[in-house]
Formats: sequence, C-alpha cells, structure tokens
Amino acid sequence: MSSEDTTDRAEWPTDETPAPAVPQEGAGADEEVGTTALEWHAPTLVRIDESTTIPLLLKQRVQRSARRPLILRKQSLSNTWQPVSARTFYEEVQAVAAGLIGMGLEAGARVAIMSRTRYEWTLLDFACWSAALVPVPIYETSSIDQIEFVLTDADVDLVVAETVTMAELVRAAAQRCGRDRLTVLSLDSEAVETITDTGATVARAEVAARTESLTTASIATIVYTSGTTGAPKGTVLNHGNFTELCVNSHAWMPEIAMHDGSRLLLFLPLAHVFARFLQVFQLTGHGVLGHVPNIKSLLPDLASFRPSYLLVVPRVLEKIYNSADAKASRGAKKKVFRWAAQVAIDYSRALDTPEGPSQALKAQRALADRLVYQTIRGLVGGNAEYIISGGAPLAPWLAHFYRGIGIPVLEGYGLTETVGPVSVSTPRLAKIATVGPPLPPMSVKISDEGEVLLMGPSIFVGYHHDPEATARAFTEDGWFRTGDLGSLDRDGYLRITGRAKEIIVTAGGKNVAPAALENHLRAHPLISQALVVGDQRPFIAALISLDAEMLPTWLHARGLPSMSVGEAATNIEVLASLEKAVEAANTHVSRAESIRKIKVLTTDFTEANGLLTPSLKVKRTTALERFAAQIDEIYGGPLEESGR
Repeated sequence: MSSEDTTDRAEWPTDETPAPAVPQEGAGADEEVGTTALEWHAPTLVRIDESTTIPLLLKQRVQRSARRPLILRKQSLSNTWQPVSARTFYEEVQAVAAGLIGMGLEAGARVAIMSRTRYEWTLLDFACWSAALVPVPIYETSSIDQIEFVLTDADVDLVVAETVTMAELVRAAAQRCGRDRLTVLSLDSEAVETITDTGATVARAEVAARTESLTTASIATIVYTSGTTGAPKGTVLNHGNFTELCVNSHAWMPEIAMHDGSRLLLFLPLAHVFARFLQVFQLTGHGVLGHVPNIKSLLPDLASFRPSYLLVVPRVLEKIYNSADAKASRGAKKKVFRWAAQVAIDYSRALDTPEGPSQALKAQRALADRLVYQTIRGLVGGNAEYIISGGAPLAPWLAHFYRGIGIPVLEGYGLTETVGPVSVSTPRLAKIATVGPPLPPMSVKISDEGEVLLMGPSIFVGYHHDPEATARAFTEDGWFRTGDLGSLDRDGYLRITGRAKEIIVTAGGKNVAPAALENHLRAHPLISQALVVGDQRPFIAALISLDAEMLPTWLHARGLPSMSVGEAATNIEVLASLEKAVEAANTHVSRAESIRKIKVLTTDFTEANGLLTPSLKVKRTTALERFAAQIDEIYGGPLEESGR
C-alpha cells in the first residue's frame, strides 16, 4: 500500500471493532446479541403539581441563590463576560413583564421574537411567561412570506425584532396580511427600555397575579416547525411540557447543570425548541448561561467563556475534527495527528470491552494527550466535560474520537413536538451509536412498521389551528407518531435509523434509509452536504456539495494548486478522494443499498438559498426539485425514461 493510500484511509476511520460478547453498562449495540425491545417506559423521578410553571422554577432558583451569577453577558468592546445575578435578572424580568402588561397585552396574547441568540431573547421569554403571555419565535433568516404566515396563524399582537431592518421586514409582512396596527419594536432601537418605561406605573402585584394565574396546562409558546418535508406547523407547547421534563432531567443527570461549575454557552438559534429548552434547563439548575449571536467568533468566545458542556449539531463536531486534521497539514505533524486520532478511537472502543484499555494503550493515550488532545480540548474552552449532540446521528468513529480525547459526546434525540429531548445518553448511561435511553418520564414504543412512537408529559398539546394534523399525529391509543424509524435494545437504548417519509424505494423494491449513508459521507473534510437519491431508480446515487472553507486547506496539505469549488468538482484528485469516502460509507450497508454513482455540485446547501432549515437540516423535497436535472443526468434521463 502506498503512503497516499494510507493518508486517504486515515481521512475516513472505519468502525470495524466488534461489539463485546457480553453487553456492559455504556457498551456497544445489543442487536448483535439478538435482543430487542418493543416498548420502554422511563420512571417518573419527580412529580410536579399544576403550579409548577416556568416562572415558578425561575423563582425557586432565585430563592436558592439570589446573589450568585445566573447569566454572563458578553461585553461588546472586549472579550470579557459581565455576571448578572439571579436577583438582578429576576428584577429585570419583572420590570419587562410589567411593561408588557402596561402596553395593554391581555393574558394569553402572543409576542413574537425575531432575533439571533442573545441575552434579550432570554429576558423577553421569561418576561412573557411571567406576564402570562405566549412568546412565538421567528427565525431571523425568515422570508417575508414565512413571517406573514406566523403573524397571521399565531395572531401576534407585538413583535420584538433584533434590528431595524428586521423590524421593517416584519412591518411589510404585517401590511400584506392586514395587520397594520401591529406594534413592532427593535432591540437596537431600545425595545427593552421602551417596554420597561411603559410599565413604570404597573404594580408588581399585577405581574404576580398574572404569574399565579398560570398552570402547567397554560400555553407557554407556539413554535413553528422548519418544514423539511412540507409547510410549517405551529406546535403548541404548555408550561408542563417544559417543567416536568426539566425537573426530571435534572434528577436524571445532575452532572450536567445541578452544580455551581455548570456553564452553558448557547450559540444555536433560540428560535429552535431544543436551545429554548436548554435555556430553561440551565437557568433552573445551579450554573450560568451565556449567549453568542453568531459563530463567526465562536472559538474566542469558547476560550473566554469556558463552557462545561456544549450543545451542538454533528456538523460542528465534524468540522472541529476536520479543521484539526487539516491544520496538521502534512509530513510529521500529519502522521502524529492521525496516530493520535486512532489512539483515541482505539482507547474509547477498549472502554466498551470487559478488560478495558491495556497498559500500553493507556501509555499511548497519555502521550497523545500531551501532543494533540490538549490542543483540541482548548478549542472548546478547555473546560468542557460533555458535548450534547442532536439533530442528526453522529458517525460512531467520531463519537469514539471525542470520548477518547476526554470529551464524551452525549447523543440525544427529540422533536419540536417534544420540547426537544426525548432520549439522551448520560454520563453514566451511554452507548455509542444510540441516542440513549428515554428521559424520565417518557415512554417509547416501536410500531410494527418500525416507527418510533412516544408518550409522556413533554408531548405537545397540538398543532395550532390544525385539528386534522393533530389527529393524524397520534395513534388511536394516544401514542405520538414521530415519523422516525428506529429500534430499542433490551436495555431501553434508542437508535434512530431514518425518517419514514425519506425512505427511498429503488426500482428493485429495496428500502433504503438515506440518513445512514449521508451521515457517513459528511464526515469527509471536503463534503459539506450529501443527498442520497434513487427513489424508483435502478440504483442508489448521491449528490455531493463541497465545503468551500475546507477546500483550500485540503488542497494545500496535498501539494495541489488552489482552485475554485467549480474546478474542484471535476478535479481528478478531489473525485478520487470522494470516491474513497463513498467506498467507506458503503461498508456500512448492503450492496443493494450502496451508492453506485455520485454527482458533485458547484452549489452548496445553505439557509440563504433555501436548501437548509435554520436547524441545518436539508430540505429534501426542495433539493430534489432544484437538482432534478443533475439527478436525471446520473440515471441517463427522467424517471419514466431511466426506468424503462
């Protein structure tokens, strides 16, 4: 084997180590030993009554530690963080809540927030809840049509936008739907101060009365799904959906947020329900919360904030690994990094065996830690104990890599309709390649068709103004249909294998879950997105977009000249590396499910061009329509011709 072959193979670690013969706590898959479960019920650890609302949990936090920092605010002109005590934040919440009441908003009125992730979003959220109002997120990247839909469907009374530009877009949307009298404020034009001033004459007793009128059945928010397979739906969530899951999650995994050293830096959009839940989860624990409005300065922010755990999507973890690998360039540094990466993977796999890592492997890991791992841990602040990953499956080898370097990845699974997490691996209960056991007090069942069904207190109330869609979302006996395919092992650990609506059926009748192949392909440093195709076609193929940020580094490391994405799409060395990535991905599926051809696109998938949702999921239907010509080219013609 040539040295080039070795290099390309190292770009794509494989997961060849067999599962242990006897399952261990935190060990590998149980399907290999032939045991599965059809239903799993997590215990209720903490029982709540109807008064346990989100404002009550905040009040309890203030009563526990009024003077301790609750939130750290990034200073605009420096890389420092200003602490905000629990008492100070609570007083600000009360003042803004009074202002919202002073503006004439009745209990149950809807307040839309259109902003990037920042302190004011959290302040407005808790102020709305304290005033018995319903905050409604709008993604800051939303189009005028999407804004108009939310304003109309949710019957919004007030909008707080981040910028004047966003506010003008909202006003234009409001005019289109006949809501000319809608109040629109912007944070960069002192929206919070305007609201607070309006409440100067509102008695705090009036705020308290509003807060005390809430129950767990009161609506907490309406979150509009991003719509990967259809039009967005308004998901109605109540206070109990948040609070029962929150208090039980704290009891289930106190290592995350129930200690004074817990630090969470939010950089995913707060318009997304998982970030929203983590906001409540963190503030009702014992630690502190920080906000980052964008990821352009993420590495310096991580270094200065030093989070104890991170909330990410798998793409972030892939890019951290790929960036570290690329920075090693070539020669001796490259060999050291690849050796250290393999040591981390081997060490993590050894943790799942009865005998554990050997003394030799421990010694290798200690050396690799000094040479490589400390630097990588420093990229995420040097203080991270755990990484929580969701939104898509993480390649098992990558999960092993991060655990091997000392930052275990706790994979989780959830939906907008479940306030985020349904199941998650915990520091004590983790199996790589699963999304962990159900969070208390959730129940999970696998239908005869392989669909994941859910029941529990975090399941949403229903879809706003859409009783038919709500009815379709549940079985006759009350289980929520997730639309996801999965399995349970005998220990209750859940695996997600794909979306039922995304299953590809080839011309030969083979069912293929595209996510399994796509997730493996995206781990390649050059691949930004992959879209597996082949419905009613004779074989499986894939559309691949290139990562423009990684391309120059990748080319330099191989002594290749600089080139554009368009040039790289037809370059022989680039295509050869991509073909090896495809070969590696194919080792995880049967021959009938294997990718036979690829087409490299010159256009990436982004939010801006409408191919990604704000939570970075591919809009499959949109992508299939937009790239229909490229797909037809792969198969030698349109479906009716290629199928003959």
